[in-house]
Amino acid sequence: MNASLYAATVLIWGSTWLAIYFQLGDVPVNVSVFYRFALAALLLLPWMWFTGKLQKTDRSDHTFMMLQGACLFSLNFICFYNATQYVTSGLVAVVFSLATLFNAVNNRLIWKESIPKKVLVAGVIGTTGLVLLFLPELQNEGLDSGAAGVSTDTLKGLALACLGTYFFSLGNMISKRNSLKGIAPITTNAYGMAYGTLILAGILFATSESLVIDTRPQYLGALVYLSVFGSIVGFTTYLTLVARLGANKAAYATVMFPVVALLLSSWFESYQWQMTSFVGLGLTMLGNLVINYDLKNLRLSRFDHSEKRVL
Repeated sequence: MNASLYAATVLIWGSTWLAIYFQLGDVPVNVSVFYRFALAALLLLPWMWFTGKLQKTDRSDHTFMMLQGACLFSLNFICFYNATQYVTSGLVAVVFSLATLFNAVNNRLIWKESIPKKVLVAGVIGTTGLVLLFLPELQNEGLDSGAAGVSTDTLKGLALACLGTYFFSLGNMISKRNSLKGIAPITTNAYGMAYGTLILAGILFATSESLVIDTRPQYLGALVYLSVFGSIVGFTTYLTLVARLGANKAAYATVMFPVVALLLSSWFESYQWQMTSFVGLGLTMLGNLVINYDLKNLRLSRFDHSEKRVL
């Protein structure tokens, strides 16, 4: 079951880049993000309520679900989408893969958990693999020419990508709290996406951005895919993994899904595979093996669920 959830998360999030590509055009980035989560919330929250699947929650739960909405369903996406205006999507993907390491550190700071060595090893191996996979894009950014060659725009893009990744990691920590409280990810997502939509609406109001819409079938189709699969399904499978496996192991999906995106890019954008690409792919798969398998005993790792519940 966990393997199916992991595969679904990687495949869904790995394919969302194509839907985002189809959304590029006349609609501002922030407006597209607002449409994505507004539609997701309008579909998920009423359905949960009508079917009786929405769990009872208290005021403190809603405070944490609002924070989850800010970190996972609004501010992080504002950072990621705007980062791609300064740097390539490949560089953003490499930075996002650091979520594995951010989660390990935040687990230590917030939940006082020790940092597993294999999480750090897998994170370094996987991120190195992504660097090799996206090496042509990184070279185009001028990062291989030393600090003097890094432009101000590149630094802005890196800062936004890092901030978005840290928001994502904090959202993982908040989701862990909610799961330990006994609230299912589907419930926290329903409320969290609603709160995230309100936050995005506030940002659009503050920046005076108009709610323009693109009526092309490809834009509307991409919007539905991002809302239903990329948001409702993808985040539910991912946060279920966080609850079951822990934030450290679940976050390795952020290393794997750019690989899926590159495989799709081979078909849709004629991505050219080089020797470094194959080495990078091998390293990302090795990192996945390290974090999910007990190499000493050559079997799947057993996960410790002996965590105390939050009262």
